[in-house]
Amino acid sequence: MDTHNTMRRKLRRVQVCKGGVDVQNGNMKRDMGKVLRAIPLGNNEDTDVPMEDRDDPMEQDCFSSGFFKNENLENAMIMAPRYSLLREVGRGSYGVVYEAVARKTGARVAVKKLRCDAPENVELALAEFWALASLEKKHENVVQLEECVLQRNGLAQKMSHGNKRSKQYLRLVETSLKGERVLGGPEEPCYLWFVMEFCEGGDLNQYILSRRPDPRTNRSFMQQLSRAVAFLHQNNIVHRDLKPDNILISQRSGKPVIKVADFGLSKVCAGLGAEHDVVGGGGDQGERTANRNTVNVNKFWLSSACGSDFYMAPEVWEGHYTAKADIFALGIIIWAMIERITFIDGESKRELLGSYVRRGGDIVPVGEAMLENPKMVLSIPARSRSCMSEGLRRLLLDMLAVNPQDRPDATQLQTRMDQITCAA
Repeated sequence: MDTHNTMRRKLRRVQVCKGGVDVQNGNMKRDMGKVLRAIPLGNNEDTDVPMEDRDDPMEQDCFSSGFFKNENLENAMIMAPRYSLLREVGRGSYGVVYEAVARKTGARVAVKKLRCDAPENVELALAEFWALASLEKKHENVVQLEECVLQRNGLAQKMSHGNKRSKQYLRLVETSLKGERVLGGPEEPCYLWFVMEFCEGGDLNQYILSRRPDPRTNRSFMQQLSRAVAFLHQNNIVHRDLKPDNILISQRSGKPVIKVADFGLSKVCAGLGAEHDVVGGGGDQGERTANRNTVNVNKFWLSSACGSDFYMAPEVWEGHYTAKADIFALGIIIWAMIERITFIDGESKRELLGSYVRRGGDIVPVGEAMLENPKMVLSIPARSRSCMSEGLRRLLLDMLAVNPQDRPDATQLQTRMDQITCAA
């Protein structure tokens, strides 16, 4: 039990580091209304260009507008600002999220500013960048990355996935791998700017708990979540931190659309080059299929115990797990969403969707309780007047099986979920 408590404290520190965001309703912060300045870049990605001289240091927030063929940087044209920050919508320990508008098109975007001032922050930022940048195709239910820009000490550079010519990119990777600062001290601030699609519906907690129960919306969300996880796993990405906070809602199409977001703890489980090379460290090892650039994510063993404790599978607490841990987390989310099971987070004091096991006057994460008692039988549905169908009840029990091998994989889950929702 002492080991579990120690691990939980460690995991909560990870949650703080990765900057789960809460909506801010207070006064506008100092950054509000600032403009992300476009700056010229040379004709290759190894060129860093100084920004315009500005009296206000807060005006130095910037990102690249593209690449210029003119090799003479002194003659390169300074372009007009591309995005204007409207308001802060979230804040974590190492990053801030803004709602912004593209000045040319008027489109709203989310701009995430991550401070890379420590190796652990760099690791989380690069994990998110690698996951989103590695996707060759878009998916309706996965948040879309428009661009990512590295800003350091008045210099800016557009990031591209696996760019070995960029010294700044390689320095970031070196910082993450070595676990030590190589980009300079506080006098040389380093940031990564992520420009992503904006989700005006908030997160899943806010959307579900601010509305009356709607079986049609629940069915739609279950389908969309299953399709998103199937897409990620088919593209060798294990999210590792699925929870309602990291599931955003877009309403631009006139109906709510799920967007899985926040890939700071994700793992890209793909082989690169040599037979035994894999993306990511920490002792994670993968089993390859016929294509050496892909792996079976359900046989790719991960060893870094991370995530948010109320959604973690039993095997994650032990530090030896596969992509099936995402299936468990999704089972907790769907169960809580259908029956509106909530708890109050001790740190943020927010009401959150999440299933749990009662132990006296305390509540215990389902995964932790199962680890301590593998023969425990979950009471699904939890409410006597639940409208949960028998098909969904059986599926949730399978998703929350203590043995990962007894859980459906993401493709099987999508098929079964489609059958259940279509029959309803």
